[in-house]
Amino acid sequence: MLLFLNFLKKKKNENKPKQVNVTTSIPKKVNEQVATRKGEIGEYKIDIQLDQLPKDCRYLSDLLVKNPKAKSGYSQIDHVVLTPYGIFAIETKNYQGTIYGGKDRKTWLVNGKFKMLNPFVQNYGHIKALTSFIDKKYYDLFISMVSFTKRSTFKVDLDYRKIASNEIIVYDIELSEFIHRKVSVLKIEHKEPLLNESDIITIYDAFSNANITDPKVREEHRKHGDGPRASQV
Repeated sequence: MLLFLNFLKKKKNENKPKQVNVTTSIPKKVNEQVATRKGEIGEYKIDIQLDQLPKDCRYLSDLLVKNPKAKSGYSQIDHVVLTPYGIFAIETKNYQGTIYGGKDRKTWLVNGKFKMLNPFVQNYGHIKALTSFIDKKYYDLFISMVSFTKRSTFKVDLDYRKIASNEIIVYDIELSEFIHRKVSVLKIEHKEPLLNESDIITIYDAFSNANITDPKVREEHRKHGDGPRASQV
């Protein structure tokens, strides 16, 4: 009887369809997940820094606003920091390698090979989009900042690293330091704050109300992007 049951069990296993391991799409999916994860970690590090800014500052992250001049019809701004002495529009990048670029170049290079849109040109478009939601008296208060991770190295115009500039390139770990330094310089230049608490609240509310949270619109924008980019790895 035992031999008969073993025979039936063996026949059942033989008839069972064999499993096929499909590995073709795994590498790509894993790479996308790793890239996404690294991007999330980078944003998390920046959020921690922004949380530690003085109480008279406010910030917004991951804003998607209408921009008729953009290819997708929208602009996505990674971070906006509102301080009594200026409005910081911050574009974050997750590239690995050496970044080559200059003020007179519309496209920059990653590792001398992959092209990316000059991030300050990109951020200029973001700032122009943001100005459409606020009063003209605030237009000249914007400071453009581009943040890269420490997985990259800069080979760019030295002016981008000067605190006196209104276009500043930083590593993500030094973002809050450069904001503090820039605000300190502006405090010396201007005896009184350029934005009072009411101004900051007004601008914050305007940007917050303009922010589009619809997942479908955000996904459509992600597909189009703001312009040509190099592969983020």
